[in-house]
Amino acid sequence: MPSRRSLLAGGASAALTAPLLSSAAPGAPAAAAAPGRSRRHGVVPGADAAAARGWSVLRGRRIGVISNPTGVLRDTTHIVDSMAAHGSLEIAGIFGPEHGFRGSAQAGSSEPESTDPRTGLTVYDAYGAGAAKLAALFTEAGADTVVFDIQDVGVRFYTYIWTMYAAMAAARSTGARFVVLDRPNPIGRRADGPLMTPEFTSGVGAGVIVQQHGMTVGELAGYFNGELLPREGGGAVELEVVRLRGWDPYSTAHEHGLPWVPPSPNMPTPDTAAVYAGTGYFEGTNLSEGRGTTRPFEFIGAPYLDHRYGDRLNARKLPGVRFREAWFTPTSGKHTGVLCAGVQLHVTDPRRYEPIPTAVAMLVEARRHEGFAWRQDSWDAARPFWIDKLSGSPRLREMIDAGEDAGAVVAAWREEVRAFERTRRAYLLYG
Repeated sequence: MPSRRSLLAGGASAALTAPLLSSAAPGAPAAAAAPGRSRRHGVVPGADAAAARGWSVLRGRRIGVISNPTGVLRDTTHIVDSMAAHGSLEIAGIFGPEHGFRGSAQAGSSEPESTDPRTGLTVYDAYGAGAAKLAALFTEAGADTVVFDIQDVGVRFYTYIWTMYAAMAAARSTGARFVVLDRPNPIGRRADGPLMTPEFTSGVGAGVIVQQHGMTVGELAGYFNGELLPREGGGAVELEVVRLRGWDPYSTAHEHGLPWVPPSPNMPTPDTAAVYAGTGYFEGTNLSEGRGTTRPFEFIGAPYLDHRYGDRLNARKLPGVRFREAWFTPTSGKHTGVLCAGVQLHVTDPRRYEPIPTAVAMLVEARRHEGFAWRQDSWDAARPFWIDKLSGSPRLREMIDAGEDAGAVVAAWREEVRAFERTRRAYLLYG
């Protein structure tokens, strides 16, 4: 999802009786009854839970909706269409994130303000907007309740969670209520990866969390409300999370029984999401991360690699993954029209596969080739290496450049992950 040049410029709610809702005061969301697995219907997203109750959580309010093509019910009806067809709801406007409300824009782009042809509602361009700009848009639309429903992929540098974070801060400043329609994290509960440092925050990591956070957007909203927003001053927002039913936090997206709607143009399948937490690092190098191919983030390669790259990776016997020698010619992105050699990742055991340690090993092996280079953004003199923005600090790059092997690099953030897991525990709603 990165390639986001434009992003790098540097009251407690009332208790609700519906058991699918969790109400978060400043701090952790209040605990609700643990959702049991629904064997007959599979996972029930928060949107379906709210729709089944006639959208009662939103009645009597003027609603602003932050969503994209992933904001669908199990029958693939979009939530905006469902809300608009419900005579008792008043929708103030729709706010499109990166890629836009309809998802037609590529990475680092959005859709301009427009009128939704189906509903006649105004669609505002919210991509790259900070809290102040979003507050102005919410005020312009007259929204007193902001609804967030977007499928996340569980990775810090996937920008939708930071749209949610900015929108929560904006809603706090305008006095609006914030409602999250929760969805599964497609890569599960595991937390891993380096912690963001304040000096390297940006639109691909605006807050201090680890790289693979292992939380749903509803759980993250509670974490933001209790841990991050208060640090900015002004306290928490009035937050309500419409909970999932039947989700096992240790399951994979293939087990959820939900339609997979691509959250962005280069996230076409759950297989992409499974590897992206790690291979997203390759956006910070001169290797192709598979953009412009049929398997983005699964194909990794460059013109200067050959079959030995995959052989060396397989010799490491990394858990839950095999590397197939692959040749491909990207139609867009890096090395457009140029034949690249490299690998395709094949996840053989999703429960053993570790996306970030795997990607670190891939970086270490790629770094040994003479043609390797870290991608630079010359316009950002203070933080010129994109990999530092993705990983949260210069540490990963500097350790690999110094010749450290993958095990030592991964070990450097283990205590950070343990500390994050201890803090996030109070905000987990499932399992």
